[in-house]
Amino acid sequence: MNRILTGIQSTNVPHLGNILGAILPAIELSKNKNNESLFFIADLHTLTSVKDAAFIKQSTNAVAATWLAFNFDTEKNIFYRQSRVPQVTELTWYLNCFTPFPMLANAHSYKDKSSKLSDVNAGLFTYPVLMAADILLYDANHVPVGKDQVQHLEMAADIAKTFNYKMGKDVFVIPEAMVDNRVMNVPGIDGQKMSKSYNNFINIFLPEKELKKVVQSIVTDSTPLEDPKNPDTCNVFNIYKLLASTNETETMRANYLNGGFGFGHAKTALYELILQQYKEPRIKFDYLMNNTSILEKELAIGEAKASQLANQKLLEVREVIGYN
Repeated sequence: MNRILTGIQSTNVPHLGNILGAILPAIELSKNKNNESLFFIADLHTLTSVKDAAFIKQSTNAVAATWLAFNFDTEKNIFYRQSRVPQVTELTWYLNCFTPFPMLANAHSYKDKSSKLSDVNAGLFTYPVLMAADILLYDANHVPVGKDQVQHLEMAADIAKTFNYKMGKDVFVIPEAMVDNRVMNVPGIDGQKMSKSYNNFINIFLPEKELKKVVQSIVTDSTPLEDPKNPDTCNVFNIYKLLASTNETETMRANYLNGGFGFGHAKTALYELILQQYKEPRIKFDYLMNNTSILEKELAIGEAKASQLANQKLLEVREVIGYN
């Protein structure tokens, strides 16, 4: 059985980039009968940047509701909150003691903020070690990641190899990154990578009027309506083609090239496509957010399963270190 693990931080409602780049590909992998998937809400990681309890709880529910809205099979697989399996923090300490300082100093998560060290807390600095513990605790074989997380996955593999070598036993499975090159970079409404940090994301679960307003705010150039337009340089088209069928994409491309087709028309087409394609997930998401007891039940079942695996691995780790 191939074990796949992935997590998403609870730092707001998952946006279109999260859904296309992480959630849907991961759910597709989970449908393979030879795969077992562990999907978790990385709420411990969230604390490195967010210190608002109500926001973390609301965001945690939103992440859980998103996975379930897209029909993740929680019976076949394991679905849990990172913070409800505290064994991961014990393993993080052990792994910290096998992780060299220069490795963490070179991590993107630290270097991106190292110009202002007052913004760097110890949790952010050791973020890659907690990520390694998330993976190694469950003997995950493959971890779907975006390009920006490949370095952290490589660090997890290096930490596992170091531990195995120094302790003289293959305690940890060496994980491998899975990068889907088809959905590498989902553009935001300003053309940059869609990100909560840039506040340029599309939340597909917004009420219709609010969603339309966000889509209408996508940045375009000033080419007149009657003139031909280059679809490949247009933010609207570059988002549209990630959702549309081949025929829909080619029709839209022709509209751009023929002229007489404005950016307003393109935005309306994108908005209608989002409503059409995500009709059922939007309904289910709203239902779950208004019935969070369902989320609690699903997560509690997954957390019990995850805890069993975590306890087994920690017993093995304690034994080789000499703590049993």
